[in-house]
Amino acid sequence: MGSSSGATGTVSGADEAAGPMSTMLDRLRAVGLGDVRSIEPATGGLAADAALARRADGSLLFVKAFVDEEVGDAFEAEAAGLRALRELGGVATPDVLYADRDLLVLSVLEPRPAEAAFWAELAHAVAGLHLGTSHDRFGWHRDNWLGRRRQVNDWEDDGFTFFARHRLLRWLGEPRVDAALSPEDRAALERLCDRLPELLPQRPACLTHGDLWMANVMATPDGRPALIDPAVSYTWAEVDLAHLWTTVPPPEAEAFFGLYADLTGLDEGWRDRMPILQLRQHLAVIAQFDDDWGAAQVVHETLAPFRARG
Repeated sequence: MGSSSGATGTVSGADEAAGPMSTMLDRLRAVGLGDVRSIEPATGGLAADAALARRADGSLLFVKAFVDEEVGDAFEAEAAGLRALRELGGVATPDVLYADRDLLVLSVLEPRPAEAAFWAELAHAVAGLHLGTSHDRFGWHRDNWLGRRRQVNDWEDDGFTFFARHRLLRWLGEPRVDAALSPEDRAALERLCDRLPELLPQRPACLTHGDLWMANVMATPDGRPALIDPAVSYTWAEVDLAHLWTTVPPPEAEAFFGLYADLTGLDEGWRDRMPILQLRQHLAVIAQFDDDWGAAQVVHETLAPFRARG
């Protein structure tokens, strides 16, 4: 839901930069990156302003900022999440070159190749992340951010309680969500939460990326899968799987799902669980964007079996 650290864009002269670009250039120079010679908006992000900055030696930096409002410690939390994925989970991520409340500077990644072999390699990487980072509790040692909304990561001993309280019901009270959901929808969501133990299997917690949609899968300069824009926590691995599964994966990504299932021992019913697990992301989209890209309709459809029968 953030801005891609391999986003595309041409780089123009710094004297042509205006608005957000001018602000970002000022912030870069204020933190000691005075050798930036030019900056240009980068495409691909939904939440933050993003840019590619060229230094005097010709190298590029990927830069993120919230120019029109302050969004707490979002960049510091994102940097910590990137480091956790790399250091704890062994996943490739961009290098964090600078992070504070106003600015995030990362190394530049490449677009992912349209190759089945790439997705097979990603399956090994994500399976390794999930299998190698089990935890006895659900949550994270700090809150972080999903787009421009805080993701609450209070520790819970029970995964069903964690998912219901901090990933689903948390969105009730958001103005756009309240406008999109009827009283019957809200009651259905609460009913679904009560029934989570019968709808989902008991699974251990592991380190998850937390916002693993297609746009957040990129490649290192040497072609290895790399992940960006995390909202990490210890929770169910299938939360990551659901996000990839439901965000229109390209045909070559089919190699990922079968191999990931084999590597992690997924049962045959995993596809049936994806809509319930992805409710969290649909609610987050509704909460933040005027155009929810059909998320409200998907939520209505997913909640339909949980509405009270007259």
